[in-house]
Amino acid sequence: MIEILTPAEVDKARATGALVGDILQTLKTKSLVGTNLLELDEITRQLIIDAGAESCYVDYAPSFGNGPFGHYVCTAVNDAVLHGMPHDYALVDGDLLTLDLAVLLDGIAADAAISFVVGESARAEDLALIDVTQRALAAAIAIAGPDVRTGDLSHAIGQVLGAEGYPINLEFGGHGIGSTMHGDPHVANDGRPGRGYRLRPGLLLALEPWVMADTDVLVTDADGWTLRSSTGCRTAHTEHTIAITESGAEILTLPSR
Repeated sequence: MIEILTPAEVDKARATGALVGDILQTLKTKSLVGTNLLELDEITRQLIIDAGAESCYVDYAPSFGNGPFGHYVCTAVNDAVLHGMPHDYALVDGDLLTLDLAVLLDGIAADAAISFVVGESARAEDLALIDVTQRALAAAIAIAGPDVRTGDLSHAIGQVLGAEGYPINLEFGGHGIGSTMHGDPHVANDGRPGRGYRLRPGLLLALEPWVMADTDVLVTDADGWTLRSSTGCRTAHTEHTIAITESGAEILTLPSR
């Protein structure tokens, strides 16, 4: 179902988005060498509770997962890229970590993800992966607005990713969001312009370019959730929730500080 929010609901989405952005920034500051992924999950749980919000993940049980996710944040390290299940792992210098978070506040959800290198030993190729996902997201947001089509957004993302030679997986991508975390329309990370759903003011979209350095093939961990590159190559993922406005698009998941 495609949801079109009222102005009052978009106001609520701004509050949810700021909360998601703030929690992600807090988690980034806590993601130090030696920090355990389960510690980050517990910090997330407490921050969500303190805000009077609800996790979109802990009870999430879609067809592609293995039962309820059971955790509060996705933590994908190095060759993991999506749905990374927190587990007993202590971060080391140079890890490429993606944190993906969705919460529900006052009936409206927001979803965002950030990738960054832990510690001081950032590899140039890892920074390039992160940068290309950020630029691809910015390219889609720059053209988003009324009467733009989802295919236009997909094309903008794919042009940036493809220009750097990265393979593009079309199984998972952006999506509508509102009273639930995942809704229509789907926004693939590549596509043909002029195709797909025509955007309208009040529509919320979670756009999320992600790449794997040398493959477009995913494999699933034994946990039934964590998706990794089939070759063991590094990965990156950047996501924002945006609201389509009368004049363009507004990023909702920027941190408030």
